[in-house]
Amino acid sequence: MPKIQRALISVSDKSGVVEFARQLTEMGVAILSTGGTMRALQEGGVPVTTVEDYTGFPEMMEGRVKTLHPKIHGALLANRNIPRHLEEAKEHGIELIDLVVVNLYPFQETIAQPDVTLDDAVENIDIGGPTMLRSAAKNFASVAAVCNPDRYDEIIAEMQANSGTVSLETRRQLALEVFAHTGQYDAAIAQYLSRQFAEADSEFPTYFAPWYVKQGSDLRYGENSHQQAAVYAQVDAAEAGLARAEKIHGERDLSFNNYLDLTAALTTARDFDEPTAVIIKHLNPCGLASAATLGQAFQDAWASDPISAFGSVLGFNRLIDAETAQMIGSKEFLFDIIAPRYREESGDEESMIISAFVEALVAPGYEPEALEILRRHKNLRIMQMDQFEATGQPDFDLKKIPGGLVVQDEDVQFVAPGDIQVVTDKQPTEEQLESLLFADKVAKHVKSNAIILVQGKRLVGCGAGQMSRIDSCLIAARKAGQRARGAVLASDAMFPARDGLDAAAATGAVAIVQPGGSRADEEVIAAANEHGLVMVFTGMRHFWH
Repeated sequence: MPKIQRALISVSDKSGVVEFARQLTEMGVAILSTGGTMRALQEGGVPVTTVEDYTGFPEMMEGRVKTLHPKIHGALLANRNIPRHLEEAKEHGIELIDLVVVNLYPFQETIAQPDVTLDDAVENIDIGGPTMLRSAAKNFASVAAVCNPDRYDEIIAEMQANSGTVSLETRRQLALEVFAHTGQYDAAIAQYLSRQFAEADSEFPTYFAPWYVKQGSDLRYGENSHQQAAVYAQVDAAEAGLARAEKIHGERDLSFNNYLDLTAALTTARDFDEPTAVIIKHLNPCGLASAATLGQAFQDAWASDPISAFGSVLGFNRLIDAETAQMIGSKEFLFDIIAPRYREESGDEESMIISAFVEALVAPGYEPEALEILRRHKNLRIMQMDQFEATGQPDFDLKKIPGGLVVQDEDVQFVAPGDIQVVTDKQPTEEQLESLLFADKVAKHVKSNAIILVQGKRLVGCGAGQMSRIDSCLIAARKAGQRARGAVLASDAMFPARDGLDAAAATGAVAIVQPGGSRADEEVIAAANEHGLVMVFTGMRHFWH
C-alpha cells in the first residue's frame, strides 16, 4: 500500500481523536472531517478540511446528509489497481482517501436509557458512518478503516515504523472488525425495532439477533476431549458474567465443562442472602449450605456429600477469607474434620472419600491472605468477576436446537413466605417453614426431576435428573443416610400420583414443599395426612432440563 496521504475522520466517541489526528498531520496526512469532530480537531490545533468544502455540497437536513456523496465514496471505493477507476476519479475531481476513522452514533447507549422514546432511538441510527466504514472496509486492499479508538496507537506506531503505510494484514483485520461492528450495530437496531413494532401479545421480538465475540484462545477441549470449544461473550450483554471473567490463578486453562459448572456455581450462590457455599458436580449441587460465616457454610456444604465433591467447582456469595481458603483443597480438612463428621451424621461407613481436589472456584472477591493461600494449589482455577451480583435486568435463556433456538425468560423468581399454602392437617413450625423455603430455592438449581433433602439451611441429600420422581427420592435418601430423618424435602415439580409422595415419606422427611397443581393433588394431600407429614404448596414450578 502506498503511503497514507488523506484521512477522513468523523467520530461520535472523540476520546483520543485529537492526538491521533495531530500525529497523522505530523506525518503529512491531510485531514477531512465533519461537524463536531471537525470543531474538536480545530480547537485542538489540527489543520482540517471540511467535507462540505471537499465535496462542494453542503450538509443538509440537520446533518442527516453530509458524507453520502460520490466524491466521498468514489474516493473510498476506487480500486487502485484498475486504471479506469483512477481515470474516472481524476475526471470527476475525486481525491483518493486512504484512511477512514469513524465510530457510530450511540444507538445502543440511547436505547438503554429507561426513558428513551422511539424518536430518540431513530435519530441515533447512524447512516453515513456505517456506509463510509463499509465502503472503506470493502476496499481493504487499498484503504484502512478504523472503527475502534483503541486502535489509534497501534495505527500510528505501524505508520511510523513503515514510512506512513499500514500493512495488508492490518487492513484485513481492520476490515473484519468493521463488518463485525456494523453487523452488530444493525442487529441491535433490528432487534430494538422488532420489539417496538411487535404485536402487543408477545414480549419476544420477531427478529432475535444477539451478537457474540470470541474471547481469547480456544478452550482446552469441549465436553469431551475429542471435541473442540471456544468461549464467546455477548456484545452489550446485561452483565459481563463469566464469559468476560478473568482467571487470576491456575496453571491449566479452563475447559468447556468448567465454564458450565462455574455458571451453575455462580447462579446458585448469588441466589442466597446469607453467607453461602455451593459445591457443583456436573451442574448439580452436591453440597450447599448457608451459615453465619462463610467458613461454616463451606464446612457444612462439603460435609453434605464429600464423596461426590471430588473434582468439583465451588461458588461463594461472599469475599473469601483466610479461614475459608485454608479449608479449600486441604487433605487435612477433608480427612480429619469432614470424613468423621460425614460418617457420624450419615451413617455411611462404606463409601470411599477420595480427595479434596477442586477444579475451580468463583466468588465476589478474595482477601489478600486468602488469595495467597489458594494460590498454593497450582491447578486450582480462580475466577475474578468485576460484577458478581445479577443486574436484575431481564434477559433471555437460550437453548440450541437443530436449525434454531428455543428462547424463554430466565427463571429468576423465588417463592416468598406469603406464597406458601399449607395443605395438610399438620402445620409447619417456623423453623420448618424457613428450611422449606431454603430447600425450594436449592431445588431450582437441580436438574429435573429434582428431590432435595435439607436439614436447617444445609443440603443433605440430592436426587437429580431422574426420569422418575420416585427414583430421585431413593437417591436423595441414599445420599442423606441417617440425616434424612427429620429433614424437609423439596420437589421441583408436582407429584403426579401418591406413589411419589409415598416415596418422599419413606425418606424420613417430616415436611414437604412442592408446587402442587396435579390432578392427583387431593390424593397426594390425603397420603401426606396419612403419613403425618407437613406439606405446603408454592404454585411455582422450577423444572430445569
